[in-house]
Amino acid sequence: MVKFFINVANTGYLRGLASEMQENTNAIRKELNNLSDAGFLIREEKESKVMYKANDLHPFFDVLQQLVRKHLGIDRIVTQIFERLGDVHQIYLVGDCAKGLDTGVIEVVVVGKKLNEAYVNQLAPKVSNELNKKVIIHAMSHFDGFGVLVFEK
Repeated sequence: MVKFFINVANTGYLRGLASEMQENTNAIRKELNNLSDAGFLIREEKESKVMYKANDLHPFFDVLQQLVRKHLGIDRIVTQIFERLGDVHQIYLVGDCAKGLDTGVIEVVVVGKKLNEAYVNQLAPKVSNELNKKVIIHAMSHFDGFGVLVFEK
């Protein structure tokens, strides 16, 4: 579920998901069928592959997306960033996590003016210990890369 609900643009197909998750295709097929039958995922056939993506029109989409973000610890990171970081304009989730891969690494880009970089350097190890995941935080004044926008002022 992380793959589909962390970023609504993420898609996947059976064999690709099985490979990413290092799981057998039968187990993945059952879960994809269950999530599709419940309406959480949309199933589309493209070029002889059955592709799946999150159904952002499902009444519980927002709840599931918040649950996934909470599971990954993104809510705690965002809260701690605002404590003393400065004039934050945007926060992006980038890297594996933005692609929906729970690899144990959470990479965040904080965009703003006059950001307290000393605090950023202290914050990453602190949050890493709390979440038992490696947290990487980049502070910058402008960002044009690929990422999932989790906050905007």
